[in-house]
Amino acid sequence: MTVSIPELPLLHLSDDEMALVNVLRADMLRDRWTLQLRDAYFNGEQLVRDLGISIPPQLKGLHTVIGWPRVGVESLEERLDLEAFRWGDGSDSTELAEIVTANDLLDESSLGHLDALIYGREYITIGSGDDDGSPPLISVESPLDMTLMWDARIRMGVAGLRECQSDGLVESGADERMIVLYLPNQTVTALPNPSGGWEVVDRDIHNLGVVPIVRLANRQRTADRVGKSEITPDVMSITDAACRRLMGIEVAAEFFGAPQRYILGASESAFQDAEGNAKSAWETYIGRVLALERDEDGAVPTVGQFAAHDPSGQTKIIDLYARIMSSQFGLPPHMLGYTTDNPASADAIRSTEAKLVKRSERRIRRFGSRWEEAMRLALWVRDGEPPDKARRIETVWRNPATPTVAAQADATVKLVQAGIIPADSDVTLEMAGLSEGQRQRVRADRQRARGTAVLDRLAALGEADDAARSPEVVDGDVGLG
Repeated sequence: MTVSIPELPLLHLSDDEMALVNVLRADMLRDRWTLQLRDAYFNGEQLVRDLGISIPPQLKGLHTVIGWPRVGVESLEERLDLEAFRWGDGSDSTELAEIVTANDLLDESSLGHLDALIYGREYITIGSGDDDGSPPLISVESPLDMTLMWDARIRMGVAGLRECQSDGLVESGADERMIVLYLPNQTVTALPNPSGGWEVVDRDIHNLGVVPIVRLANRQRTADRVGKSEITPDVMSITDAACRRLMGIEVAAEFFGAPQRYILGASESAFQDAEGNAKSAWETYIGRVLALERDEDGAVPTVGQFAAHDPSGQTKIIDLYARIMSSQFGLPPHMLGYTTDNPASADAIRSTEAKLVKRSERRIRRFGSRWEEAMRLALWVRDGEPPDKARRIETVWRNPATPTVAAQADATVKLVQAGIIPADSDVTLEMAGLSEGQRQRVRADRQRARGTAVLDRLAALGEADDAARSPEVVDGDVGLG
């Protein structure tokens, strides 16, 4: 008699799993300082290095902030609006919309895009739903807490790790560290063991054969698939320089905000009160009437004033930095506060946005393919088998060029009149600038209109048939039609 012993899941990480955890944690901790530095520049919390020349010790705590990194990154992210997912063959995409709605992906995607632009990368994780039959769970994770081991040959991840707070997962309710190890066939959740090591609390055996992680990488290169931040060393250098110029203006305001005066040939009694006590420098300065006596020779003391500090020289330098920063981000200079006496026309402003629009289109193409891969993995997790490769998933994005409504409508009408696209096509609605929700309502209205037209036609045919069967008078005779 053969006894079959069921295979039980490991309660502790295996040696291979522990080695993977150590390698991935070291990789995540190595890059964390660089990521936090970019985050500090985005939030305006970076420490500007003082050169120790023009800033007196009393003003060492003075901190100036200029938000150009945030403006540059958000200006690009604001043009990356993911609207919907659909099947490439035009079939009903209700199942995709259910997954999107369950995970609030349209809002979460904007957070993922923003972090990808700041840090250079962001991660999308896919897992099973909380209950049987519930949609798969899709979430975006910060690279501060997650990393991925990448195979450049197959262009896929081979292992991933996320380290975060347990959020009361343990019975004590205390927030302890937990790790989630993503492997090709399972996802392992573990908590620290008091005796050392990690104790496994869950093993999700999905048997996908691939790691359920998709990386949103920004500014990839063949030699660097991880991605780079939009806050480059050039941006950080110009930001620091502009902050120092602002700090110089603040220091000059403290020292030279009130014009300096000078008195030549005055006696000591001019700086004493009625009791013979010396006045303070401030009392002397703010005196409305400065009474001075003639000297022994009868000459009147000379009173004058130095020219007040003019900050226009500093502001011109800041304007120069703004123009340099606009070239780094591909932004129109007016977005960074640089203005001229002659404001640019609307056409000139749109022409200066050409580079920003092109950069947005490149991010849409790169991020769109990653979101399509994430949705395909979600269907795989839900159904237990990979979706048909012949059915292509498409992402729907809002036009990053933000043309005027009149311009979009005019271009669409001309294409329809030329016979290039049919008037009732969904492409026509998309080119006209309607959002995905508006297009769905238009499609519903069209279906109702078609149904009403069919009913009207059937009613008209019925009336004609009744008229044909009714008695008719022909040449004075009564007959049947």
